[in-house]
Amino acid sequence: MNATERWQWIFLVLVLGGLVYLLAPALTPFAIAALFAYLWDPVVDRLERLRVSRDFAVTLVFLLIIVLVVLIVLLLIPYLERQVAKLIEQLPRWLAWVQAEAAPWVEQRFGVTLDFADPQKLIDMLSGHWREAGGLAATVLAKVSKSGFTVIGWVAQLVLIPVVTFYLLRDWDVLVSRVHELLPRKVEPTIAKLARESDEVLGAFLRGQLSVMVALGVLYGVGLWLVGLDVGPLIGMIAGLISFVPYLGAIVGVAMALIAALVQFGDWQHVVMVLAVFGVGQTIEGYVLVPKLVGDKIGLHPVAVIFAILAGGELFGFLGVLLALPVAAVVMVVLRYLHERYTASHLYNAGAAPPGELVPTVIVAGHEADAAPAPADIALITADAPPPAETRPVD
Repeated sequence: MNATERWQWIFLVLVLGGLVYLLAPALTPFAIAALFAYLWDPVVDRLERLRVSRDFAVTLVFLLIIVLVVLIVLLLIPYLERQVAKLIEQLPRWLAWVQAEAAPWVEQRFGVTLDFADPQKLIDMLSGHWREAGGLAATVLAKVSKSGFTVIGWVAQLVLIPVVTFYLLRDWDVLVSRVHELLPRKVEPTIAKLARESDEVLGAFLRGQLSVMVALGVLYGVGLWLVGLDVGPLIGMIAGLISFVPYLGAIVGVAMALIAALVQFGDWQHVVMVLAVFGVGQTIEGYVLVPKLVGDKIGLHPVAVIFAILAGGELFGFLGVLLALPVAAVVMVVLRYLHERYTASHLYNAGAAPPGELVPTVIVAGHEADAAPAPADIALITADAPPPAETRPVD
């Protein structure tokens, strides 16, 4: 690639980045629809392999998506709202237990003094924000109802997402092939290779890791509910959703569940049961969920995921959050490709002996160690050839 072509690619990337930045609000529903289409396209392809037409397969998957969204809105969100309200209600008892029981025990055992700020301020702040969040829908509807154009815009975007999702699912393979045909032939093999690797990385995280997170959230939530914790399902969901950072979900979940068990029951039996729930969850994650759902694909590093989401939200708002993971997957694959090119370049290998080069090895036989060997005593061996079995001295 010459200098002119490099500048053309740089100009193209800058133009696309500027358009995304300027059109971020309008592109948001299309990005959400593309995310849904990307996640569910393998299901449609599998139905096609069962000799189901593409249109009928897309219709079935689309109906399944609608059912799932309706169930989440009607059942899960109200249940989570009740769980969060119950957690805030129990926070004073948690903090009182930490100050009266946990802090003196830690100070007595380890000599560490735990100083806490006024817990009532924290409770009042959380309660106030939760009351505001609980009435958020009514507040937003009251404000947007004053502007008819705003309401029309919101409704249009909500309607646009399922419509675009349907058409993207139906024509996903066609769109991919069209983009592939438009690639310059000179760079097509490289870009196609990087695109396949990016799809593996992104798919490993979105389809695999997200499935692991949801499964762990359900497993922890049901387990803690069976233990008898009032806020067990909420703690389990929190632990599952942040489990993409290794051990963070288990640590946070165990800490919250232990405090809840000690405050609610005050015995060691429920503490052991809580530890058993998370022990079983970690075992299932390591030996069943990750091998089956993620496999040996290379996913995104948790730190890269966190940074990408924060940076995308800061630069492009909600659209940036949606595009963060795909962009991070592509950047990770490109960096790996550049690393391979660098380690194979002359700059990296300058001064190193090429593989297979003959290396002179002096073998002294029949002479003093500090004496100069005769020419017949010098054997040239390669790095992968065995040394001579026997060397006869010079007469």
